[in-house]
Amino acid sequence: MTVTKRARVLVISLGGTIASTSTPAAGAGVVPQLTVHDLIAAVPELVDVCDIDAVSFRQVPSGDLTFSDLVALARVIDEYFAQGFDGVVITQGTDTIEEASFALDVLISSPAPVVVTGAMRNPTLASHDGPGNLLAAVRVAASPQARGLGCLVVMNDEVHAARFVRKTHSSSTGAFRSPNNGPIGWVVEERVRIVARLAPLATIEVPSLDDAPAVALVSCALDDDGRILGRLEELGFRGCVVDSFGAGHVPSTMVGAIESLASAMPVILCSRTGSGEVLSHTYGFPGSESDLLSRGATSGAMLDGRKARVALTLALAVSSDSAQAREHFERVRDSLTALLTTSEGFDNDARGA
Repeated sequence: MTVTKRARVLVISLGGTIASTSTPAAGAGVVPQLTVHDLIAAVPELVDVCDIDAVSFRQVPSGDLTFSDLVALARVIDEYFAQGFDGVVITQGTDTIEEASFALDVLISSPAPVVVTGAMRNPTLASHDGPGNLLAAVRVAASPQARGLGCLVVMNDEVHAARFVRKTHSSSTGAFRSPNNGPIGWVVEERVRIVARLAPLATIEVPSLDDAPAVALVSCALDDDGRILGRLEELGFRGCVVDSFGAGHVPSTMVGAIESLASAMPVILCSRTGSGEVLSHTYGFPGSESDLLSRGATSGAMLDGRKARVALTLALAVSSDSAQAREHFERVRDSLTALLTTSEGFDNDARGA
């Protein structure tokens, strides 16, 4: 009889809604207080899935996470993979899951699964979704099918690629969506089903990071003249992401400021729509995508503004030279748009245990 080796998964907690409970103060809202051991104890079914180890890494709302935290977390994950762990699950607040998970995708080169999850409803509510999300995330992290897919986000029994996922609702348990392609898999009846596989994402090795380079995210709006762009360099910013209209357009009044800024630092052109990609040569008016690219802006292609800011920040963290940082950014951007392939040859009935 063949004996199947049980997977070994590390659960790391960072705080967030999934770990938030009431405080003694009358009328006070919930705050992150539960440890990773508390979260695991709330899901007794985990013992049937795999062997679990646990680390409490941070205890904060996800808006307080920093790039320094994520670089340090990536190095901790690398150390555990070197010890033979088969997968890692990270629990955190949902507000910044799309950015934090993408940062880990760029920072970690191991093919072993890294799965990020959280909760939209805190443990004091009857409809708390944290335990179910944690159980599904551990099943995915323990599954051989999840290897080589980069960082994943598992919420509401859906498996999303970190490179595409977005939080699209402030409170719904179905808040997480991947507008360009949908989820790449799901969890049903204890089974992990992966229906699409991703080409590997290019990574950026950042050994450590004390102070992350400042990268501005500037969203375009009606009748915007771009005056804020002229202040970025003196304020100490080293890069800028412009969340433009539509397919890469800005008001003509912003063109001069963008051209001037692009001569001093990398300026990435993204779309504020959140899906699709920046065009390159369709429109030709002042402030169009082709006009801005000809003036030194760099296309974000399929990256939305928040993810482009993550990639550019990490690129600038390893190179203070704008041209080299741009090259690092473009490697990540170009690998993101590689074609998806179906999971032909994979057993979609394989269990995560």
